[in-house]
Parts: sequence; C-alpha cells; structure tokens
Amino acid sequence: MIPSMRSLTAEEYVEAFKMFLDHSTEHQCMDEFNKEQMPSIVAGITRLCHCMSHKAESASLLLGDSLAGADLKMIRILQAVHPGVFIENEIVEPNPQHVAAYKELVNQAPDLQNVSFIWHQLTSLEYEQQVKEKGTHKKFDFIHMIQMLYRVEDIPNTIKFFHSCLDHHGKLLIIILSDSSGWASLWKKYRDCLPATDSGHYITSSGITEVLQRLGVEHRVYEFASGWDITECFIEGDAVGSRMMDFLTGTKNFLGTAPAALRRRLQEALCQPECSSTRDGRVIFSNNLSMIVVES
Repeated sequence: MIPSMRSLTAEEYVEAFKMFLDHSTEHQCMDEFNKEQMPSIVAGITRLCHCMSHKAESASLLLGDSLAGADLKMIRILQAVHPGVFIENEIVEPNPQHVAAYKELVNQAPDLQNVSFIWHQLTSLEYEQQVKEKGTHKKFDFIHMIQMLYRVEDIPNTIKFFHSCLDHHGKLLIIILSDSSGWASLWKKYRDCLPATDSGHYITSSGITEVLQRLGVEHRVYEFASGWDITECFIEGDAVGSRMMDFLTGTKNFLGTAPAALRRRLQEALCQPECSSTRDGRVIFSNNLSMIVVES
C-alpha cells in the first residue's frame, strides 16, 4: 500500500530549504539587490541622517527563514551608510534552530559592536499579539520580511500591523517570489493537487502589491532574476532530485507517495518555458524574486 501524501513538517522544510539554497542563486540574487538598491533605500531613513551627530538609535525588525547571513549584510550596509549610528536590532523568528544559527553568526562577527540584538522566538502573529497586550507599540526605522509571508495566516493584517510599526520615514522591505517565477505557474496549476499547507503559502508579488494598494501605501517593486538547478529532478532514483521534488511540492516523499499520473504531469510542467529554461544541458527553474519597498 502506497502511503498517503502529506506536507513537510517544519523540521523537514528546514532541511529541504538548505538543499534548495545549495543549488539556487537565491542568496546571490539578494546580494545583487543589497549592492544595487539597499544603500539608497537606507539612506532615505531621515531620522538617522538628521541625528547622526549625537549617535541616534535605529531599530530593525528582522523576519525570515534562516536568512541570518542576509540580515547581517543589511545591517552592515546600514552601518556603512550611517557610520557611528547605534543599531537596535530585533529578530522575530519561531524556529529555535534558526535563532541558534543566527546567534552563532553574531558571536562570530567582530564588526557588530554598535549593534544590539533582542530575540523573540515567536511567530509574527504571536509577536503582534504580545505587542498589543503589553501596549508597547515600538516604532522601527527599517523592517524586513524576507520570504516569510508564505507561512502567515492573515497576510493583509500582518502587513498592516508591521507597516504601523514604522517610524516616520521608515521603510518596510518585503521579499517575495515574483509573478514571473516558475513557482507562480506551478502553484496556479497544481496547488489543489498537493497536500494542504499553511494558508498563506501560495502567494507571489502581485498578491502583495494588491494588499498594499488597498492599504493606500506608497511602494516600489524591484525585480531580480534568480535560478535553481533542478536537473536531478529528472534522474530516476536520484536522492537529491527526490528532495528537490519534496521542496517544489511541499510534500514529504512526493515521488514515493504521489499518484503516477500526478508525478508525470508535474515533471512535464517543470520543463515548460513558464517554469524553467535549459542551459548547457541543465534545467534551471525560475526563482525570480520581487523586492517590494514600502514607505511609512
């Protein structure tokens, strides 16, 4: 008897995500954004600009899926643009493994003397509830949500809450999969064939910009190309390819539990131009990202 399909647990997702990062240009894509756009974005945080002479405080609320390295790169850009400014950095992250990895990176970094860290091992909703219960609605100069809105139950209210946490001239950065990515095509056609996952899972940039338009907040969208080499997905019995299919579908042991017809249709879909391209005999899945910068 073939076991039934089920979604990945949080621990299984973490392992699959690590494998995805090893075979994709996700981090390189973010590095490109950091280099090209982040300096001018953080330069626009005027409270810092006007108060640098007496060492103003800045607070960053950092939310993401195991992207501590990306977080620290953004902090260093802030330090470079606003030298001498003390940065109060708060992290909201529910996964204890991610928190531990982030703390380890911080401990190994010699250049963060002017940065303080406050750790909240909470989901974004738990953090929001805590803030409202305590009545301490702290304001932040810079907030980012890197690839985390997929696992939020109420996306519009989450965005509305964190936007309300911005100080005057603060910035909210949302990084999400682009509508031009292969994910958008895959989810549109096959989401109903896969195990139920978190309600916010199937979301791309247009879903976010629609929310921002309804909220009436000013925002800009930057598109950056990113790819993921999924060639092993098409090699029978390949262990890496099997884990890739798990990540693509959000399903544990997809190749071993999905009906044969669904496996075949999905693998065929992955080869289509709206999902992937072929380079030097390798199949590169489109992982294009949208960086959405929201004004306070």
